[in-house]
Amino acid sequence: MKIAILLSLGFTFCFVVGNTQTPIDSTVSTKRQQLPKKGLFESDDVLHITLKGNIHELLTNRSGEAKDYPMFLSYREGDSSESSIPVKVTTRGHFRRLKENCVYPPLLIHFSENNAQSSSIFSGQSKLKLGMPCQGEEYVVHEWLVYKLYNLLSSQSFRARLIKVTLEDPKNKKAVSPFYGILLEDEHQMAKRNNSVLVKRKIRPQQTMQGPFLRMAVFEYLIGNTDWSVEYMQNIKLIARDTISVPMTVPYDFDMSGIVNAPYALPAEELEMRSVRERRYRGYCVQNMKIFDSTIVYYNQLKKDIYNIYTGCSLLDARYVKATVQFLDEFYSIINNPKSLQREFGYPCDKNGTGNVIIKGLKGE
Repeated sequence: MKIAILLSLGFTFCFVVGNTQTPIDSTVSTKRQQLPKKGLFESDDVLHITLKGNIHELLTNRSGEAKDYPMFLSYREGDSSESSIPVKVTTRGHFRRLKENCVYPPLLIHFSENNAQSSSIFSGQSKLKLGMPCQGEEYVVHEWLVYKLYNLLSSQSFRARLIKVTLEDPKNKKAVSPFYGILLEDEHQMAKRNNSVLVKRKIRPQQTMQGPFLRMAVFEYLIGNTDWSVEYMQNIKLIARDTISVPMTVPYDFDMSGIVNAPYALPAEELEMRSVRERRYRGYCVQNMKIFDSTIVYYNQLKKDIYNIYTGCSLLDARYVKATVQFLDEFYSIINNPKSLQREFGYPCDKNGTGNVIIKGLKGE
């Protein structure tokens, strides 16, 4: 595994371990201007951007049909001069778009093809999701690290870039301090990077590639996330080599997970769970636990790197690191104990349990 050092302009850094497809330098030069220029998702440097325009109207557009707002996106890479490009920005999402739930709604940034200069870090981008702080920017960092964690486990994953966002509204001079956000790789680019196409048809989880599915489902269990479904395409994308190949699952949106531990995160009441810190395996029924053997071996092999995602990041406070290490300890204790493994991963086979309940809303009710 290669180690990339994340540096922000605030002189904080994380040591992020990953097996991303794009190689990342394992050393840091004291002369940053001599480093080769990297693409948007090929660097772990914190990117500082400014959105300038009618911010007030954008952030109050929380219900009904979302509206596009023309703005300028400015950014600076390292010691380079500031670049500015025209974009259109709209609010998105469901729960997090509502003002009663979140301080800032998630955004979608549309880029003009006419302004996708080869010199821009956003060259080739059509649209990007921008995750904003809901109830504290520290949870943005927590979720970003979950994306980095899954990058470590699989190349069939979304890449994410941690950014610092400044909002400027010429009509409103009230200053807002910069805050952390996440830019998420476009789904089409994710599929293309994996030499695959997106699969839009609804299928049962048993119809996906078993190995990648088990790795993904155990990952969702590791982070304490139950907010996903293959059958109802809830926070899951499907990709395949072509339109007739067996699809693979790609997860996203991890803010409801126990490892992020956002204050608004609650498990669906149908699951009868006390909190998101209580794990529940949401895969399909597997009677023979030996089917998990290779997946368990894989997670054990990556154990040191998984812990290092958190213990090597100075963007996190000590209490969160300690709690997360304990959370990971519990996971590894379970997967390496045959009785605990049977109890937890065999749960979907329990006809009296909630392993196969349909969460309200997934059917569009």
